Amino acid sequence: MRSCSRLACACRLKNQVALITGASSGIGRGIALAMADEGAHIVVNYIGKGREAGEVVGEIQRKKARAIAVEADVSSEKQVREMFGQVVREFGTVDILVNNAGIQKDSAFHAMPLEDWQKVIEVNLTGAFLCSREAVCEFKRRGIQPEKSLSAGKIIFISSVHQIIPWAHHCNYAASKGGISLLMESMAQELAPEKIRVNSIAPGAIKTSINRKSWETPEAAESLLKLIPWGRIGEPADIGTAAVWLASDESDYVHGTTLFVDGGMTLYPGFAAGG
Repeated sequence: MRSCSRLACACRLKNQVALITGASSGIGRGIALAMADEGAHIVVNYIGKGREAGEVVGEIQRKKARAIAVEADVSSEKQVREMFGQVVREFGTVDILVNNAGIQKDSAFHAMPLEDWQKVIEVNLTGAFLCSREAVCEFKRRGIQPEKSLSAGKIIFISSVHQIIPWAHHCNYAASKGGISLLMESMAQELAPEKIRVNSIAPGAIKTSINRKSWETPEAAESLLKLIPWGRIGEPADIGTAAVWLASDESDYVHGTTLFVDGGMTLYPGFAAGG
């Protein structure tokens, strides 16, 4: 990854403030580190993982970038508003929001408890709505700062290939990601005149703790790789690279789009031999 300390002209997000929800580990951490490498000031949102969030902040600070950790439950309207208030007091504004926070509570459909359905929807979908609403209000208040970006603000949703691929025993998760798809597109349609860019990244199989059982043994990895034509399991840095591009002016004409970063998983490889 390029370093702004060595290549000042390579800092595509220089002095922009990026708030990344669920950034204490996994994909969120990968995005935070990638954006810090491009000159952004980073807000590491977390819940209940203060030590891990502190470690991410430390990694970013060692890159000579500014970073803070802010604990907030994204499904709580009060906590989301308080988080944005703290960020604006610390950095003056927010330029980039990455809605990454998400959970899984898997179950056979007929046995799924209502509380598991509601919790996944509240965090994955309602949390993205609450954070996006606060971000849009801040973008509208501030307007475009041309020295930093062509846009008034950028919102990136971290969705999933399961916004289009059905997933048995994960109905709540798939429903939340399908909701994110139309939330993103509807917001993009509405907010384009305000020069607020809204897009999504839909990861495929990425090596994170949430799906460790799917890749940590050779047998599990071999089974998973049957679903990935590109022949490898993704890394958080793959999503970080994509997020940097979507947040930068290099993608200024990209709006209302889902970028699938999945090694070809959405090509339905089971049909490669004719089905």
